[in-house]
Amino acid sequence: MRKFDTKVQYLKYKVLREVARQAWNGTLYENLFDIPKIIIPGNTPTMRCCVYKERAILSERVKIAMGGDKDDPNVIEVISTACDECPMGGYEITNSCRGCLANRCEDVCKRGAISFDHNHVAHIDKSKCVDCGMCAKVCPFSAIVNRKRPCQSACKVKAISMDENKAAKIDNEKCIACGACVYQCPFGAITDKSYILEVINMIKESAENKNYKVYALVAPSISSQFTYAKHGQVIAGLKALGFYTTIEAALGADMVAYMESKELAEKGFLMSSCCPSFVSYIEKSFPSLLPNVSHNLSPMAAIAKYIKSTDPTAKVVFIGPCTAKKAEVRKENVKKYVDSAVTFEELQALFDSRGIDITLLDEDVLDNASYFGRIFARSGGLSDAVAQGLKEHGITDFELKATVCDGIEECKSALLRKSKNVLNSNFIEGMACKGGCIGGAGCLTHGEKNKAEVDKYGAEAFEKTITDAISVIKNIKEWDEK
Repeated sequence: MRKFDTKVQYLKYKVLREVARQAWNGTLYENLFDIPKIIIPGNTPTMRCCVYKERAILSERVKIAMGGDKDDPNVIEVISTACDECPMGGYEITNSCRGCLANRCEDVCKRGAISFDHNHVAHIDKSKCVDCGMCAKVCPFSAIVNRKRPCQSACKVKAISMDENKAAKIDNEKCIACGACVYQCPFGAITDKSYILEVINMIKESAENKNYKVYALVAPSISSQFTYAKHGQVIAGLKALGFYTTIEAALGADMVAYMESKELAEKGFLMSSCCPSFVSYIEKSFPSLLPNVSHNLSPMAAIAKYIKSTDPTAKVVFIGPCTAKKAEVRKENVKKYVDSAVTFEELQALFDSRGIDITLLDEDVLDNASYFGRIFARSGGLSDAVAQGLKEHGITDFELKATVCDGIEECKSALLRKSKNVLNSNFIEGMACKGGCIGGAGCLTHGEKNKAEVDKYGAEAFEKTITDAISVIKNIKEWDEK
């Protein structure tokens, strides 16, 4: 029964599970320093040079599982002691070098960084090289290659560099918290802060004091996760954890599609507000385009706002695939609606920390949203929902011309074209993760099959139109203006 894509994810999960288990039992702080030994018993290292270094790194993982560095506003952190195995990267000479006589690489290098040994094979002096790449361009054998660390290759906004100790360093002025580096780091040296202790405390206090209820707000991408169990069993598992009830974030997506489609027709051009990493990227790299971002909250915040308007005592926890949601719930305009956020990885740890085997549970039902709200989870789904929203509003004199951006590189391309007024569309759907939310760093599993699972889940929706789904909200315009 495979629950994770990689062993790095599994190690992260084991730390989260143990921290959660101790927190449920009320023994976390008295057993805090024993957790690394519980995870790696004995004296035999499993991944590092020695068990002591391994446990030292685990201690850092435990801190991040407990909320991480409170002075660092970023939800993505680097464990510098774990970031020491990757080569520095940059341009290197491979064994394809034939020791040719032309020496074009030497001639083109303005820094004098290239020399030759007695076999005429080229070498690069890293103290002189500035990684301009000119040598690679002129080599007739393509013997010079540019090797990047996995985290740098994953980060498409160039927020990662190396510090003086050769450890990864994150530029918070560029980072959009998408978590691509988290998933791609082969040593788990870059990871996302966890707020599972917040969630556990909320559930425990709710059970003890009965003065508020904790709502689980579940992202539609859950349909592609927990594949070892039935979807209804996952929902039953949430109630077994202590959540009062479960609401689909997809209902928030229906609300947003309904309002955003009308806003688009009124303004003539719009960019989606659903992906927090996409919005963050605009804020940091294309601030002049911010007025074009929809005024609507994200689906998560929109439905949470509605929940709290109907139950002022509610505590709302978002559960999804997104590391950037952990940053979004700290924003001033969102934190009054959403109390915390955890990923699917963390939900699995929460289940197991309480010994809940969801495969043994009877299925519960989750049916709050339409097909169109549910397909927000994959790339292109938002645009399809906006088209449906226009149709349901009866807006026939406006033609949707959507640019669907699958991943932050496509987002960058569309934003650049818009900034130069050469974009031939009136709507930009921005998704920072490849595939959309189903490609989020907090997923248990990643893969192409996830899109099919989302579409299948959407087709199972009881409500077939957006209007039917949001009929529970008596006057959505009045609610939106509150």
